[in-house]
Amino acid sequence: MNRILKNAHSHYQILYLSNSKNRIDTIIASTDLCFMNNGNHHYQTVAAAIQYITAHQSHQPTLDEISDHVHLSKFHLQRIFKEWAGVSPKEFLQYLTVEQSKKLLRLGKSTLETTYDVGLSGNGRLHDLFLKYEACTPGEFKKQGEGMQIRWEIIPTPFGEAIIGENDKGVCKLAFTNGPDAALEELDEEYPKAVLTQELGRYGQLLKKYFADWKVPKEKIGIYFRGTPFQIQVWRALVQIPYGQLRTYQDVSTAIGKPGAVRAVGTAIGKNPIAYLIPCHRVIRSDGMMGGYRWQPERKMIINAFEQAQFQD
Repeated sequence: MNRILKNAHSHYQILYLSNSKNRIDTIIASTDLCFMNNGNHHYQTVAAAIQYITAHQSHQPTLDEISDHVHLSKFHLQRIFKEWAGVSPKEFLQYLTVEQSKKLLRLGKSTLETTYDVGLSGNGRLHDLFLKYEACTPGEFKKQGEGMQIRWEIIPTPFGEAIIGENDKGVCKLAFTNGPDAALEELDEEYPKAVLTQELGRYGQLLKKYFADWKVPKEKIGIYFRGTPFQIQVWRALVQIPYGQLRTYQDVSTAIGKPGAVRAVGTAIGKNPIAYLIPCHRVIRSDGMMGGYRWQPERKMIINAFEQAQFQD
C-alpha cells in the first residue's frame, strides 16, 4: 500500500511502499539521529550493570566486578549512578529487590482507594499536574489514522531513546526503541492511513525538556488514547498510579470494577502504546516480581528503581 511521509526539514514528500525497508533507510540517512546525551549513555551503562547483577545475583557481585563488566573504573561507575539515579549503586539496587516491591504493594493496598481518587502530594500527583487526556471515538478508531497528520521524532530519555508521535490532540505514541527503523515501522502499522511528518511537535518539545530536567511543564501535555473501550478504561486506571508506587494486575482489575478480568487487563496493559506517560511499568505480579514489559523487562526494573529512588529522595 502506498503511503506519503513528509520530511519537515527538507520540505519534500516521499512516496513509498509501506512494506519497503529501503524507504526508511533513505529517510533516516538524511536525518541527524545522534541524540545520545549523557543521560541516555548512563542508562545504557546502568542497564548493562543490572543485567550482569541479575545473572550473577547468587554470589552478589562486588562493585569491582560490576565495574569491570561495564568497562569502567568503580569510581566512574559510582559517579554515573549518583548522577543518574541520585543514589549509590548499592542503594539503587535495593529498589530492585522483590522485598522492596512487596513493601510498595502493601503500601499501595493500604492507600488504594484514596490514591486512585486523589493521588499523593508532590511527584505522586505528577500526571494530574501536567497531562490531559482525550480518547478516540469508535469512528476514529476504525479510520486507522485516515485524515490525520502525525509528527514524529526520536528523542533521548533517561531510559534510552524513544520515538514520539503526536497528532493535533496529543501524544499518540511513545515507545523506547532499539533503532529508528523498527520504531517507525511500528508507528506506521498502528496508523497506516496517517501522514507521517518527521518533526518534533509542541508536545514532543515539552516532553523532551521534561526528560532532560524533570521539571513539570507549565503547559499540559496532551495524551491521545487510541484503543478499544476496555483498553482505554485500563489505561486511564494506570495513569492514576502515583509516582514511585506499584500495583498488581489484580489491583488494576479491581480499580476498573472488573476483579475477574485480570487476564484481559494484562493483555490491555501489554498493548499500551504510550510508554512512561501511561505508566504500565508500575504494574507488577502479586508475588513482587516485575513481570513482562513491552519494552524489555530490564528497562521496567530500572524505571521503577529510578522512580522509587527519586521519590524517597
